[in-house]
Amino acid sequence: MSVIGLDIGTTGCKAAVFSDEWHLVASVSREYSVLTPHPHWAEQDAERVWQLALETVTQAVGQSKADPPQALALSVQGEAIIPVDETGRPIRHAILGMDTRTTAENDWLAETFGPETLFQRTGMPMHTMNTATKLLWLRRNESQLWRRAARFLLYEDYFLRRLTGRAVISHCLASRTQMYDLGTSAWATDLLDRCEIDPRRLAELLPAGESVAGTLDGAVAHQTGLSKSVLVTVGGHDQACAALGSGVIRPGLAMVSTGTAEVVEVAMASPAVSPQLREGNISVYRHVVPGLYLAMTLNHSGGLVLRWFRDTLCQDRIARAAQTGQDAYDLLLADAPEGPTDLLVQPHFAGAGTPSLDTRSKGAIVGLTFATTQAEIAKAILEGLTFELRGNLDLLREAGVKLGELHAVGGGARCRMWLQLKADICRMRLCVPRVTEAACLGAAILAAVAVRDYPDIAEAVRAAVGFDTVVEPNLERSRRYDGRYESYRQLYPALKDVYRAED
Repeated sequence: MSVIGLDIGTTGCKAAVFSDEWHLVASVSREYSVLTPHPHWAEQDAERVWQLALETVTQAVGQSKADPPQALALSVQGEAIIPVDETGRPIRHAILGMDTRTTAENDWLAETFGPETLFQRTGMPMHTMNTATKLLWLRRNESQLWRRAARFLLYEDYFLRRLTGRAVISHCLASRTQMYDLGTSAWATDLLDRCEIDPRRLAELLPAGESVAGTLDGAVAHQTGLSKSVLVTVGGHDQACAALGSGVIRPGLAMVSTGTAEVVEVAMASPAVSPQLREGNISVYRHVVPGLYLAMTLNHSGGLVLRWFRDTLCQDRIARAAQTGQDAYDLLLADAPEGPTDLLVQPHFAGAGTPSLDTRSKGAIVGLTFATTQAEIAKAILEGLTFELRGNLDLLREAGVKLGELHAVGGGARCRMWLQLKADICRMRLCVPRVTEAACLGAAILAAVAVRDYPDIAEAVRAAVGFDTVVEPNLERSRRYDGRYESYRQLYPALKDVYRAED
């Protein structure tokens, strides 16, 4: 019996169908836009996202007619908010997590409740990305729409409302809103009351032990070619689903997902809302795996820095790749030095991620000479990104979070040099799963467990998740990189005042 994992990301969606033996039967994707009508705004046409997602499901189902899917679960981007009417249709564009217009609302929350209290209750550090700030902004700035909206949904509950008629949300995604109480596993009604947000206008939290939202709406079934008996189950935050899809189901296991951004998810037995994690701006929330929690670090730039370098300064490599059929990134790194480069790259091209979350920080390349080559800069970018990763892992350890091995997913997991750098610089073993569609696979695992194909998630993961590659650290190179890392740690303190003087 096949199942569907449907991933709704920030810039694209993907439907993946997995057979009962966990072969990838079909994978279909679509891209969509992020709208920026004003500085600091990031919005999205949620109706367009819905239509494109249905296209991916329809096409994927068409490719898997021999084994029609019996269940579907969602993996979704976090923090976005979508005001909808009584029928579940959006009445304005979604405000995305990456939207930073809500500085005043973020300040009000800090002054009203205190950052420490909010972190202890919700696991979310103070930041404009949180859903609570976006709802406050809507109430203050679009009062007519605020009164007209029947509900305020995130992408998971928005999709489930339209797929099944029932607006329900996973505890995983709800716990990323700064409105969910980790201690009571419920909406934090006292915080919502103070914010004048009626919890009845949010989605229903599915009770513990219940994971099926409902069966598929007839019109959707007709459009996609699915049976009306298909069970639609709750999924969760895309990074949590990717952690599940990479086998992170025990405390101490961690995932590093390297795409446009780079994210680390570490599984924990309890919500370790320590002062060190709050000061490091590391969020703590519910895993999609029952009984577990996740600590999440974030580097906004990730692989986007290397793409910028390729597209902006390496047109010759792009042209050669087009002529030869080779990968432009492989050509860029082919002549890279064996050991550490003589450069230090601060990859804050979209500001600094955790632990500082400094939106004013900028990128820097230090140590350039006339002898510097393209390949050296390319490798130094990977080194800088990996130094950022090590800083976050060190912070987690210092906060008492257990760390074992890293499971690497995303586009960055296809680069052997980058995998080895991560192993060497972070002094950790890296394991690369066979199935790279980790978020879709994680959602599909949840769907399979919900329809009782497996007695529990652990059994499903044993069947679905395997590893093709294991990368061990080279201790001699690790020692050499220790010195470079200490030099790298001086960059941000030295440069941050330069950037702030420009404001």
